[in-house]
Amino acid sequence: MTLLLDTSFLAAASAHFVIDFLNSMIPLILAVLSVPLGLSNTTIGLVNALAVWTGSLSQPFFGLLVDKAGSKRMATLGIAWMMIAFSLALIRPGPVSLALLVLSVLGSGAFHPAGTMQATLRGKASFEARETTAASFFFLFGQIGLTMGPVLGGLFADHWGLQGLLITIGLVLPIVMFAVLRWNPSREEPDEKPATLAPLASVFAPGVVFFILLTGFRSWTQANMTVFLPKFFSDLGYAPGAYGMIAGLFMAGSAAGNMVGGWSADRFDSRKVLSACMLLAAIPFILYPSIAETIWVYPITILAGFLTGIPHPILVVAAQRMLPGRVGTASGIILGLTFASGSLGTLVSGLQADRWGFDPVFISTAGIAAVTALLVWGVPKSPLVSAISHKL
Repeated sequence: MTLLLDTSFLAAASAHFVIDFLNSMIPLILAVLSVPLGLSNTTIGLVNALAVWTGSLSQPFFGLLVDKAGSKRMATLGIAWMMIAFSLALIRPGPVSLALLVLSVLGSGAFHPAGTMQATLRGKASFEARETTAASFFFLFGQIGLTMGPVLGGLFADHWGLQGLLITIGLVLPIVMFAVLRWNPSREEPDEKPATLAPLASVFAPGVVFFILLTGFRSWTQANMTVFLPKFFSDLGYAPGAYGMIAGLFMAGSAAGNMVGGWSADRFDSRKVLSACMLLAAIPFILYPSIAETIWVYPITILAGFLTGIPHPILVVAAQRMLPGRVGTASGIILGLTFASGSLGTLVSGLQADRWGFDPVFISTAGIAAVTALLVWGVPKSPLVSAISHKL
């Protein structure tokens, strides 16, 4: 039975589409609100950081609940919470909307460990144990949501203002119903014993530190683009529909990168894949300031998303293998680390943009990508690295 014919997998993947579809419109909303509310780049970075920290720091906690209570209950709660808070934020756009957007991301924090656990376990059962490839399909659905969100959101905002984004809630309701009805929770195989806390005692071991830095720096490069592309093009005078389209192209490239990352991790040395893609990612970032107002912005944006998207499924599945029997907890930890470090990076980059403009931000992001490529080789040959470069 192929993975995409597995309705339990499709339930998790389609719900992931909905969550990230809504997530992706937060930077767009901040860009639109920046004019009436007088939001600076630093403020936008701060609000985004608060939103992402709210979702990311809660994910390890939600991951523990998933391991105890099961994935379906937590996923359903997360979807419902996010849709309600997101809708309330749009009813009367204003300062209160900022707080509601931050709170809405708790729903994303509840969903992601549950959805990631469900998807990878279904991959083990239905796709010849290729859980990294399964993870890449799961993240593909999320990336499609991240791609479509700013595109549709920008068009609706152009015509009806921010309240027009309420239409998106109606559009995703049938998908939510399918996900809730067809979600059949998966559990790990009986012979997979739960991990103890012993591996966590070595959290400051050099290999683990390099893994954490690798995850954080990679997330920073991608977060800078997803958060600041709308504001960058808004400052250049583009309409929401135009910069929503460009932001969507970045996420489309990232979606393709996720698929290549999952496929390559099951066939090649993942350390080489991670290092090569992040080193190459520095090139489009360096080029961005000079091509931003030319036709080349479209392929370069896609390329940047593609290269920074490749590592994501590799790193997530690596973390799951580090904690066998605690897939929900491991998913919450790695996803929380990814989102939190990315948001912290955007806060720093927001300060940089306010002081020196966006061009230095793109150059700095290129440097971060190059450092990330080097960090891969700081991880020694240990069980951690063998998880990253695991081949089936």
